[in-house]
Amino acid sequence: METHVKVLAWFNLVLGGLGVLLAAITFAGGSAVPAIIAAAAGEAGFLPASILQAIVAVVVVLILVLSLPSLILGFGLYNLRPWARILGIVLAAIHLLNVPLGTLISVYAFWVLLNPQTEALFRRPQA
Repeated sequence: METHVKVLAWFNLVLGGLGVLLAAITFAGGSAVPAIIAAAAGEAGFLPASILQAIVAVVVVLILVLSLPSLILGFGLYNLRPWARILGIVLAAIHLLNVPLGTLISVYAFWVLLNPQTEALFRRPQA
């Protein structure tokens, strides 16, 4: 089961990393578009550009808030931290709503993390 835990850790690291990359791309695109609007419309484009920047900031923060726990979980699972098993079960329940990829990974996470062998693996003392 240790191999399955490591695979699950990598799934979470990749998904979390993709989320951070998406946040960076959204931030870059969301910063460029309001600047173009403001430059093209002049003073009249200031308010729409400001509103768009605020929306982009909220979206970027939301993406980061949803992605960072996956990165933390990936680190914890890879290093077999006792808290990672519980966090993994909680995040798997939340990611069930992320159809289709999140649902598939969540089902795999439940199978791995609720297995009695995995529970014993997280209880053993770390070297």
